[in-house]
Amino acid sequence: MDVLVGYATAHGSTRGVAERLAARLVELGLKAEARPMEAVDDADAYKAFVLGSAVHGQAWLDPATDFVRENLDVLGPRPVWIFSVGMPAALRGPWRRLAPKEIPVIEKGLPGGLSYREHRLFSGVITRAQLPRAGRVMFRLVGGRFGDHRDWAAIDAWASEIAGVLTQG
Repeated sequence: MDVLVGYATAHGSTRGVAERLAARLVELGLKAEARPMEAVDDADAYKAFVLGSAVHGQAWLDPATDFVRENLDVLGPRPVWIFSVGMPAALRGPWRRLAPKEIPVIEKGLPGGLSYREHRLFSGVITRAQLPRAGRVMFRLVGGRFGDHRDWAAIDAWASEIAGVLTQG
């Protein structure tokens, strides 16, 4: 089965998650590739999709939403999983507990008509250089921690779940 792990990234963190998902799917016997969604010429060439985007302002990046909107007819009858990469693990205390509430907001912003099996929110990388001065101050005030917060074990486990579904039928 040909699986597209499509992604939209702002600083490379989401690309890393997508590449890890694709590599794990390949290890589990599937034919998969990670590609930026804006570089996909023929979505119809794939039999399944794992699509993800960095989250800015509680929304997917434009290249991701554009890809979904333009390919709803292709995505509709095929298995689709989606993921978002944000910063829940970079937060502490009450802010971290609020992070899962971002999921329905993200989903509401996706193009109407997208049917998917599951949506996962992963943490990414956040560095000082990614934020303007005011953003750095605010991030620190809410207890934010800079660094690479990707949970590779959780990412691998999800890829294994997806592979299990795809290889069963």
